[in-house]
Formats: sequence, structure tokens, C-alpha cells
Amino acid sequence: MGLLSDPNRRRALTNLLTRLNTPLCVVCYLAGVAWFMGLAFEPFTLRTYMSENAMGSTMVEEKFGTGERALATAREFAAHKKKADGMPVDWLVKAMQSRGLEVFTQSFSRTLPFPDEDKERYMVRGTNVYGILRAPRAPRTEALVLSAPCSPGNSNNQAVGLLLGLAQYFRGQIYWAKDIIFLVNEHDLIGMQAWLEGYHHTNTTGMSWTPLHGRAGSIQAAMSLELSSDVVTSLDLVLEGLNGQLPNLDLANLFYAFCQKIGVLCTIQGKLQRNDWDSSSGYNHAVQTMLLMVLKQASGRPWGDHGLFLRYHIEAVSVRGINSFRQYKTDVTTVGKLLEGMFRKLNNLLERLHQSYFFYLLPSLSRFVSIGYYMPAFGLLTLILLLRALDLWVQLGTLATGMEDGLAEGEQASSTGVLSVLTPVVISHLTGGALYMLPVLSQETAVEHFPVSETEAVVLTAIAIYTAGLALPHNTHRVLSGEGTEQGWRVLKLVAVLYMAVLLGCTALINFSLGFILALTLVPIAAFVTPHVPRVLYAFLMVALSPGFTLLYCVFVYQELQETPVSLLDGWNIFLSVISQGILDHSLYGSLVYPLLSLFVYPCWLLLWNILFWK
Repeated sequence: MGLLSDPNRRRALTNLLTRLNTPLCVVCYLAGVAWFMGLAFEPFTLRTYMSENAMGSTMVEEKFGTGERALATAREFAAHKKKADGMPVDWLVKAMQSRGLEVFTQSFSRTLPFPDEDKERYMVRGTNVYGILRAPRAPRTEALVLSAPCSPGNSNNQAVGLLLGLAQYFRGQIYWAKDIIFLVNEHDLIGMQAWLEGYHHTNTTGMSWTPLHGRAGSIQAAMSLELSSDVVTSLDLVLEGLNGQLPNLDLANLFYAFCQKIGVLCTIQGKLQRNDWDSSSGYNHAVQTMLLMVLKQASGRPWGDHGLFLRYHIEAVSVRGINSFRQYKTDVTTVGKLLEGMFRKLNNLLERLHQSYFFYLLPSLSRFVSIGYYMPAFGLLTLILLLRALDLWVQLGTLATGMEDGLAEGEQASSTGVLSVLTPVVISHLTGGALYMLPVLSQETAVEHFPVSETEAVVLTAIAIYTAGLALPHNTHRVLSGEGTEQGWRVLKLVAVLYMAVLLGCTALINFSLGFILALTLVPIAAFVTPHVPRVLYAFLMVALSPGFTLLYCVFVYQELQETPVSLLDGWNIFLSVISQGILDHSLYGSLVYPLLSLFVYPCWLLLWNILFWK
């Protein structure tokens, strides 16, 4: 404390930090990137372990053995689905009733803000069917959920068959202490959203649905099953939920423990686990797995039906069967035993899962990176903004000292400085507001005047407004009278740098992956942009590191990590699809990524763009 309380020492420390500001910023950036890349190195990670005592052992005997009957049920379900050209509601109701469940249905409808061309839908109407197995040995105050989406075509028929097979098997057991809900939802996430809103008596998305006539207890955990073949080579665990939320790590540990016990190949991000961590190929494999999780989490979209449960503080995962070219095969009976074992362990829970981590990254299913390990990488990047803010503060103090000679001149400069800072801040956020609201509101006008569809109109309008924001410096200086001062751009940059530090910090606390990716591209331009640098070169660099181009880079990196590289044209088409899906996810499920980028990140970048062209 003596260092900060002594004015001479404080002045010496400030001078040292300002003199070495640029080298310190470069070192912090390189150290932050190196720290993050080192997280995938196995000696720097922790081995997963079960924190919840009630699930600490897998010593249960799985007796499910009716896999063939489940496959026969799946074929019968597929035939009725094809005949009904959609969800065979009546058949599902009879099938669940014949297995001793209390069966209920829920109808729902949703009009999308614009057509979803990826899934070819606009007016969505459907029905959810669910059956409740009442707990024979408890007061029925808690419940578990097993769901399977009714997908179009031949997808996921086996999952529905296995769900019905497990319902019949569970009905004959007497050890259940929690109600078990078997849910078949139509129209994937939209149907799941309607069911969850009806179950919890909330309506946050404006969807129309009928009230649920049957309820169980408070839902403690949920699993969504996706299975589209009679045999699988591996089971993939999907964790990423809405707005980057993740389930409690113990749920992933439970899945991995039973896969090890039963002998099922398990993957995460579609990648098998490797043990040669000390080799370069093993490290690259871990980096790819971790980066895929980072990109999926940063997208903010739910990557399975489980992703919507997390909003209601319900721990949930999706289990996806993969049937690839590998010779190793697992039948439906084995998958059923795995689900039986997991539900029996979840049945033992005395309280909600809370002992283990909620913030983590997974380079593999057996190793994890906790929040205490990955946050320093982000902290090193944001430290650059604070160092730049300190440097600007010292420079402004020096300029203010030199302007104390004339009082009237100082007052005039002060009023001009406030206006020069306030004007670009207001215009930047108005542009962000237009980017958020106009694409959907102006789609009908765009369709009338241009030969485009509604979806194309929304995406192209968003791109047009984003590009029009580049004219902000011209518009700003048309509003301002006279030229900007040297002090004015420094004040504006100080505001922008502190604004970005707070914005990225808040984002990283909610969604670390999104905050880190934005920091990688925005922090360098925020640190080094001034009106005195070569404008053409820095304008090119700023556009290349803008939020829109960052999204474009993420598309190509994701395809490369998925081992499905695409051409420039295909990548551009995927980029346009990602924009439309981001707007739809915000409207349908409440994803926060699109409003965050349009209302806050993009205006903040525009402030830096204005500094570059300061007159």
C-alpha cells in the first residue's frame, strides 16, 4: 500500500507503465494466446472425477435386454410416421398407454419472423406427446426426463423405439424414487420450447401452446436421445446449450463412467479420445476438440434439445448415436443399458447437481479445464485495455495541464470535446439499433422492390446496414462544427477502451468462449488505433478484424476442425445461413448473441473506426 499512497512512488510507477506500455501490451497478448493454447496440454489439465456422492459409483446391474423389441417398435413408428406425414400422435398415445404411462398431449404453433430456408418452414404447428411414469416409492415431488425428437424422414426412429422400450422396462421396476417423463417432441427445438414453457407456466418467446394437463415433480435432470440406426459405432455427448450454458460436469462424468463400464466407444465433438498426449498429434487432437467446443459455445445456440432445459436450471445433455465406418459396433440393447444405468444413478440424487463445475472446457471426456485455469488467458487480453486506458489518462492529464493558460479557451475546448465524444457514441448506437431492428421490420419492403426472398432480404439488409456504418466518421463530422481536437480523440478512445473492457468482461462471465474470441480480434485494434497511423493500412486491418469478419473466420475454422473444408463460395453461403439462424435463434429461443453483437459490440467497434478517421 505504501507504493500507491506515496505520490512520488505512484508517479514513478505510472511513468514506468506509460513508457513500457506498448511492449507490455504485446507481451500480454502473446501470453494470453499462449496460455489458452496450453490449456489443451494434458499435464496442465485436471482429470475428471465424480463430485456428487450419490453418483460416485457405477455398481448397478443393468438388466435391460429388449433391444430387438425396441427396434421392432421403431419400425412400426416409422411406418405410422410416413403414413401420417408427420408425428403419429394417436399411435404414440396408444403405445404409451399400453406401457402403463399417464399420457398427455400438447398442441403448439409458432409463426417465424421470416421463413427458415434451412428447414423449409414458416408457419409451424405440431403436437408433443409425453407419458409420465409415477414413482412408486416417493411423494412424487421430483422428476427426470427422457426425450426423443420426432425428426422428419427416417431420422431418429430408433431413438423413439428405444424410448418406448425403456418406458416398458422401467414400468416393471419398483425402485424409482422420482417420476420419469418420456417425451416425444415435434419440430425439434420449437416443440421442446413449447413443452418447457407449458411445464413451467412461462411464455418468454410469444409462442402459442395449450396448457399441460399432466405434470410431474420438479425436473432434476434430463437427457435427449438421438439415434438413427440399428447399430452405432460410438455415442457422442453434446453439452453446449442456449447462450453458451453448460450442464453440471458431473452429468458428463456419469456418461463417461458408464461408457467405460459397459464398453461403449464415447466421443465429444465427434472425436475419440487419445492417450498419446505427449505427442504432437495427440496435442493437436486435444486442441481441435477444445476449439470445437469453444466455437459451439460462442455461437450461443442450443446444439440439441437439452440446450433449452439449462435455462430452467435443469441439468441436461444430448446423447447422439454415430454410425461411421469403424468396425466397432454397439447394438441398441447396450445403449439401453447405458441409459438405464444413468437413470438409476440420477434416481439416487437427494438434491440438484451442484457439487461439480458449471464453467469448464473439455479437451477430452477424461480431462477438463476449469474456470480458474482458462480465465487468466482472457484476463491477459483485457489487461491490455486497462494499460491503454492508463496511458490515455496520463496523456489527457498532460494536455489539460498545458491548456490552463487561457480560461475562456479552456471552456470552449471543453464544450467542443464533450460534443465530439457524445456525437459518435450516439450515432454508433443508433446504427447498432438499426442493425438490430430493421432487417426483420423491412423485409416486406425489400421483397417488394428487389427480386429476393424474405430470408435473403433480412440477411442482405443486415449486411447493408453493417456496411453503411463505415460512413459514420463522415456523418459525425457533418454534425460537428469545426475540426476535432487532439484531446477529443483521446477522450473518445478512453471511453471506447473502457467500454470494451467492461463489455468483454461481462460477456466472458456469461459465455467465456464468445468473450475470448471477440477479445482476440477487438483488443489489438482498440490498443493501437490512432488518427496518426497510415489510414489505408489500418482501415483494411480494422475491417479484417471487425465482428462480421470474425464470424466469417469462425465459419471456415469450424468447417476445417470438422474435417469438412469448404470453398470460398460455400463458406460464404454458410456465413449467410449463420446470420439468418442467429436472428431466428434470438426470436425463437432468446439467444443473446445477435443483440449483443448488434447493440453493443458493433457500436464499440464503430467508435474505434471513428478514431481512425478523426479530423
